[in-house]
Amino acid sequence: MKLAYITNDSKRKTTYKKRTKGLVKKVRELTTLCGIEACAIIHSPDFDSQPEVWPSHTGAQKLLSEFKKLPQSIRNNKMVNQESFLKQSIAKATQQLRKLRKENHQKELKNVMFQSLSGEGIFQSLNEMDLNEVGLLVKKNLEDIDNRVHVLTKASRS
Repeated sequence: MKLAYITNDSKRKTTYKKRTKGLVKKVRELTTLCGIEACAIIHSPDFDSQPEVWPSHTGAQKLLSEFKKLPQSIRNNKMVNQESFLKQSIAKATQQLRKLRKENHQKELKNVMFQSLSGEGIFQSLNEMDLNEVGLLVKKNLEDIDNRVHVLTKASRS
């Protein structure tokens, strides 16, 4: 679905009413399913002079006044604007990218190790740091093999 401003007034008004109804339904479901307090205030100067308020004007006022009573640090902690949301999203994506790069690098080194076992002269293309990492990987795999052999020989003696 392409999101764009609806130029046809009657279609826009119909869409507004449907979406408002759907949004209020979702807020009601959220409060029921999660056991939280929530309110919705939807105002459009184009359609109605009175905003749509759920659950009621007094319920929304009560919830907002409780929120305003919270210390500023807690209120700010729970509030997210577009800039901070995007910063959080970028930080999360960057962290995920670092993790995937590290995993990819480890897989490449493991591939180099196995290629070297088949006699391919692949070490010429590696720098010193990569060679050290391949060496550590080979050492770890040899230790794992030794441990497995030890377990199997111990089990066969029993």
